Amino acid sequence: MKIAFVGKGGSGKTTLSSLFIRHLAAAGAPVVAIDADINQHLGAALGLDEAESAALPALGEHLPLIKDHLRGSNPRIASAETMIKTTPPGQGSRLLRVREDNPVYDACARPVELDSGSVRLMVTGPFTDADLGVACYHSKTGAVELCLNHLVDGRDEYVVVDMTAGSDSFASGMFTRFDLTFLVAEPTRKGVSVYRQYKEYARDFGVALKVVGNKVQGPDDLDYLREQAGDDLLTTVGHSDWVRAMEKGRPPRFGLLEDANRDALRALHTAVDATHGLRDWERYTHQMVQFHLKNARSWGNERTGADLAAQVDPGFVLGEGIAAPA
Repeated sequence: MKIAFVGKGGSGKTTLSSLFIRHLAAAGAPVVAIDADINQHLGAALGLDEAESAALPALGEHLPLIKDHLRGSNPRIASAETMIKTTPPGQGSRLLRVREDNPVYDACARPVELDSGSVRLMVTGPFTDADLGVACYHSKTGAVELCLNHLVDGRDEYVVVDMTAGSDSFASGMFTRFDLTFLVAEPTRKGVSVYRQYKEYARDFGVALKVVGNKVQGPDDLDYLREQAGDDLLTTVGHSDWVRAMEKGRPPRFGLLEDANRDALRALHTAVDATHGLRDWERYTHQMVQFHLKNARSWGNERTGADLAAQVDPGFVLGEGIAAPA
């Protein structure tokens, strides 16, 4: 199951995504965690120190390896160099699976040991001084989108992505790659404005969206979020001494998280699992193809010197039933 955490900067989406990752690991589930935010804080939220976070391999720096692996023997892709972030899989492509070992995970993922279990962590890499004034951050998240396009995940398998803040996620088709998107909103006008914008942008793409209220201090805050988000409000999270200790680098055992906040994480878990039966792999694949064709026309064909529409395999539908290569 693929899950995104979005929200305005400072809403607490990284904190909430790290708590959910810990919750899934404590339940014994296999988890791939991906930090796709411009501010790379997920590693620290999962307990890594500054040196350990800085040593994480950046997905963007391994893009040639990622492309070469995913291309496989797909006859529609002339070379790995002609693959772009939206290139869809087809017959012969190599697909990624949550539980497997593969060259992409070997190069780009690192195990993070939690007191409640272990997860694989992948990061886009930080926005460096060399990028200032010359690069768009979304070029760094292209590797994440390409991996998600080639990912086959099943029930009780989880990929949790901490997305970039605000509505920047809509600069690519990555916002359609998830079974469920959790929008973390504070009980303020600014907090819910991102929710309204996100819901409006996502309306025509069938994006499943639920609001998680954060920093909720009392009935007035709860009433405000209910008024603004209606049935989209799934649950709320309040003050947490556990989180405060975690932010100081001294997290207690995860089992000591407050009962109310553990209940909120269980609500998220239940909501995610309920989406499995709603999966529409044909729509998912169609959206992937449409974003690819759009990118091909707007910049991809010119940049690669190839007709990228030819990469589309019209008979291919991504899905859990696709057999892994021998």
